[in-house]
Parts: sequence; C-alpha cells; structure tokens
Amino acid sequence: MTTFVVRPTSRLAANAARAMTTMSYWRLIVLVGIFALFALLIIGRLATLALFESSRAFGATTSDYVPERGDITDRHGVALARTIRAYAVWVDPTKLVNDPRDLARQLATIFPDTAEEEFYAKLTAKEPGYLRKRALPEDVRRVHDLGEIAIEFPRESERLYPQHGLAAHVLGYLDNDGNGVLGMERVLNKQLSNPEQRSKPVALSIDTRVQAALEIELLSGIKSTGAKSGAGVILDAKTGEVLAMATLPSFNPNRPNFTPNENVEEALAAGLTPMSWQANSVTNRVYELGSTFKPLTVAAALDAGTVRNLAIRYDATKPLEIAGFKIRDTHPAGRWLNTPEALVHSSNVVTAQIADNLGREKMEKMSRGLEFDRRPSIELGERAKPIWPKSWGRVTNMTVGYGHGISVTPLHLASAFAAMVNGGIFHPATLLKRPVNAKDNGRRVFSAATSARMRQLLRMIVVDGTGKKADAEGYRVGGKTGSAEKAGIGGYSRSLVVSTFVAAFPMDNPRYIIVAMLDEPRGTAETGFQRTAGWTSAPIVRRTVQRIGPQLGIIPDTHRDVDVSELMPLLWAPKGGG
Repeated sequence: MTTFVVRPTSRLAANAARAMTTMSYWRLIVLVGIFALFALLIIGRLATLALFESSRAFGATTSDYVPERGDITDRHGVALARTIRAYAVWVDPTKLVNDPRDLARQLATIFPDTAEEEFYAKLTAKEPGYLRKRALPEDVRRVHDLGEIAIEFPRESERLYPQHGLAAHVLGYLDNDGNGVLGMERVLNKQLSNPEQRSKPVALSIDTRVQAALEIELLSGIKSTGAKSGAGVILDAKTGEVLAMATLPSFNPNRPNFTPNENVEEALAAGLTPMSWQANSVTNRVYELGSTFKPLTVAAALDAGTVRNLAIRYDATKPLEIAGFKIRDTHPAGRWLNTPEALVHSSNVVTAQIADNLGREKMEKMSRGLEFDRRPSIELGERAKPIWPKSWGRVTNMTVGYGHGISVTPLHLASAFAAMVNGGIFHPATLLKRPVNAKDNGRRVFSAATSARMRQLLRMIVVDGTGKKADAEGYRVGGKTGSAEKAGIGGYSRSLVVSTFVAAFPMDNPRYIIVAMLDEPRGTAETGFQRTAGWTSAPIVRRTVQRIGPQLGIIPDTHRDVDVSELMPLLWAPKGGG
C-alpha cells in the first residue's frame, strides 16, 4: 500500500497562490469600478449639456445668434451687405506706458493711410478714443505685439459690403447711428433692423454677374469716349425686375466718402464731391433723351391709327418750319421718307410730322401712360421728378415726339421700351426679387399688334440704321440711338451731348432691356471722332449683351432672327445717324 505525504511547503505555496488570485480578482473589480464610474461621470456631463445647455442656447436667447441688421443678397443669394463682428482699436491715453511719439510712428507703419501726426494727437489726447474704427485681424495682431497696455481691441458690429463698389447706388450705406443712407439700405431700414425679420436675408432683383458686366463695359465706354459720366440699367421686360443699375463714377459703400480708387483728392480736383458721385443717375437725374423717344411716338401713332400705311412718305427734303421755329435733321436724307426710313435715318423732321398728326391729346395720353409725368416707379427714395412741358402747344407736341422739351430718367426710358416690345404691358420697375408665382401687376399701354410691329422696326434700326454698332451677332438686338444736345443757359449747346442707346434682346422674344447713357462724350479716334450714340453708346450695349447673354441662358443663334422681310422693300440705303 502506497502512502502520500503532503509536505508543509507545498501547502504554503497553494495558499499563497489562492491569495494572489483573490487579490488580483478584487484589483480587477476595483479597476473596472473606477472605469465604470469615470464613464458614468462623462455620460452624466454629456446629458447635462444636452438637457440644459442646449435648451439655454435654443431658448429665449436665440436673438444672440441673429445679426444686429439683416443681410442683403442678390437674386442668387450672393451677399451684397451683411453685418459682422469686427475689431476696433481703442486707446486710453491716461494709461499709456510707451513713448507716444514712437508708438505713433509704429501705428503709422501698420496703417499707412493714416498720418503719424493724427495717431500722435489721439495718443496724447485727454480723453479715450478710437485709434482705428475698424481694423483687419492681422493688423490687430501687429498692434497687439507692440505691447501697449493702454490699447484695447473691442469687438463691434460693422456693416460690410463684400462686393465693394458693385451696385453702390442700389445699396446705399449706413450712417454712424446704423441707419440706412441712400438706396435699399434706407428703403429696408425698418425690416433689416427688426428683430423678428432680420434673421432672413432680403433678396434683391440684382444679379451680381450682370451688374459687374454692365459696370465694366460702361467704364470702358467712358474711358474710350472721354465722357464726364455714365449710367446704365438692365431690366427684365416681362417682370420689371432690375438686374443691374449703374452710375459712374461711383463710390465704395464701405468708405462712402471716397471714390472706388479711394483717391479723393483727384476726384475733388475734377469737380466731384461725395454728393455728386453718390447721386443715382438712373433714377435721380433727368435728361432730354432725344431720338430714343421716336419709336414711342411711332408706336402711339400706330395704336391711334394715325399711321396706317408704313409706306406713306413725309417730306424730309428741308427743315420743317412751324410758328417761326425750325426743326432740322442732324443728318438730312434730302428726300421724302416713310415711317421705317424715318426711324432708320432717325429723322426729327418726319417724327415731328407724325407727332403733329397724332395730336397733343393722344401724345400726352401715351406719355402719361408710360409715367413720364411722375417720378419713376421703383422702391428707391432717390427718384427725380420729370420736367414736364409747362405749355403743351403744337410746337411742343412736335418736339416731344423726337425727345426734346421733356426730360425723364433713364429708368423711365427702360420701362417704356419694355412695355413697347413685351406685348404692350407696362410693369413698374422693382429692385426686389419677385417670387416665381407672383401676381402679374402689369397694365396695357400698347396693343399687342403695335408691339409686334415695333419689334420689327427696332430690329431694322440695328441691322440697317443708326444702331449697327449695337448688333451682337446671334442675339437679335433691336434698339434706338439718341443724341440730345444739352440744355443750358442761353439755349442748347452744340458741343455737349447726352448720348443714349436703348435696346432689347432677343428681339424675336424680348426678355431684357438695356439702356446705356454717356454724359458729354467726346469724339476720339476709337469713335471715329463722333460723339453721337451710334458711335459711343451703341458699342457698350453690344459688348454688354455678349457678356451677359450666356449668363442669362440666352445662347447666340445666327440661324434665327426677326422676320422683317415685308418691311425691307420700304428701305433705301440709310445714311448718318442718331
């Protein structure tokens, strides 16, 4: 029989092993417990944030996340005006520790557009004040690195115009109290500052792409012709929405007292002032727009039935004498002209006869229907009142027929042409984007038949008349030139003109109206030393159409055009222009 003996050392080792296993087990339990407690603390904190902090953020204090003034955008949502939190640079001179002269010199290096002496005056003043009302973050960092404890950097609300001078006359700007000055900033002042409305941007009818194209081409036209200034507008003929509105020279709303190049000394030396370059020439200045009125006179005569047969000719062999007054053509044809020829040749003599046959009552009715007797229909506060004839006698009626003796704004002209070509419906102009399903607010001023005929005649003027230089290939442009001598003390000036071209495209289904106007263009080599609209304003329209057509979804097509075949036999070879 075998006997097993358990030695004491083996028993001790087993007990030690069991003790170590038990200790490891409890250590693991404690470690798991610590991790579990830590996880619970994290979960609890997250739950607290979710339940309490989020309710506080989305509760009564949501206004903290809304800008102090609402944004303004273009029709596609591109920001035109917005309020941001910006840096200011503030100093308390009583706490200054560095030498003010050295500090002024360093500040002038950081901000080279401000003189050292101006900074020194502020650093040695008795009262605290701004060293810089607005500063870029990188400039703030450089000032901070100067180590001056008396300088602080408060964050303040600032109205920013991200597109700089683009559409400046449409937007306007804010005064020091944050209220709108000029433009849509003034029109929308209450809405943009209303806490219940300012969270939603206001969309204008402006298209920044179209606006930029118009401003670029208008500026190019001013430079090439040596004109004093220029103005232009692009209008949706079917809705009245303004896609672009420009006045040059302009200004930067971020710094409204400076011209875009910020050389105020140069602008002042040229006789310009902030009041002059902030004036909106499209809506707030009136002009005699000359021959651009002739199609309107013909349209009124077609509607009234005083022109029935376009082939009937009028005597244009010599000036028209009436009541001791002579009406002349700038470029006399020296023969009898029918109505299409009168428009193609831009004959004052024939248009005056058409107006005379139409009569004062019908001419005045047409003019009032197109709102030539009142300020232009648009939201802006800057709207000039037309110069309406004080006494509308026979001579006045005849001169108004070709655009003299009555002064309106370029916007008046754009709205009138829109009605003449869109089927005869007048739509008030608007700078607010219209909803797709908006109710039609138009009213009839011309018959649909008259409108169709005028589309043919306007296309002929560009193809065969004074508007040839506006013909953008494939876009079927139609329009009319107007070169009016400027009225002044002692009568009309023969050396100073306002040249205007008003156009519509595509003419087989007109959608857009363009008015380009130059004030006092000079004859240059580029314009063949001519000052008339056919040489100065018409090329601006052509280049603008070529730029904006594809942007607006109109692709040039050289295989289609307005059918003018029935009218072409009425034309002789045209001369002169506009």
